[in-house]
Amino acid sequence: MRRKPTRPDNEISQTYNSGLLTVCDVSNEASPGDFPAERLTKKVFLRYEERRLGLNRLYLARQSNVEIVRVVRTPYRPEVSPQDAAILPDGRAYRIDAVQLAVGVYPPSMDLSLAKMEARYEMV
Repeated sequence: MRRKPTRPDNEISQTYNSGLLTVCDVSNEASPGDFPAERLTKKVFLRYEERRLGLNRLYLARQSNVEIVRVVRTPYRPEVSPQDAAILPDGRAYRIDAVQLAVGVYPPSMDLSLAKMEARYEMV
C-alpha cells in the first residue's frame, strides 16, 4: 500500500462499505397560520459504514427519552447537523440525534447517531 507523504502514520484507514445514505433537511412548508407540514429536502448523499451501538450511548439516550437504533460513520461534511434526517437504503428515515467527529481515522469522518422517527414526512 502506498502512503501519501502528508498522511500521519498513526491514523487508521476508514472504509465506507455498508451503502449509501441520503441526508435530508427537515423544513416546514406550511403557510403562516396553517398546521405544520414538514417535508424532507435532499441535501447530500454519503457513503457509510455501520457501527456498533455501544451500551453507554444507548443508556444515555434512553435517559433523555430518545431511542437510538443505529450508529453510522460517514465522511466528514460540515453541512450535516442534528436537525437533519437520514434515509438509509432500506427506505427507512431516521432523525440524526448527534453528530460526533471520529478521532484517529483517515479520511476525516463523523459518527451519526440515528433515532427512530415517529412522524411521516413527504419527500421533495
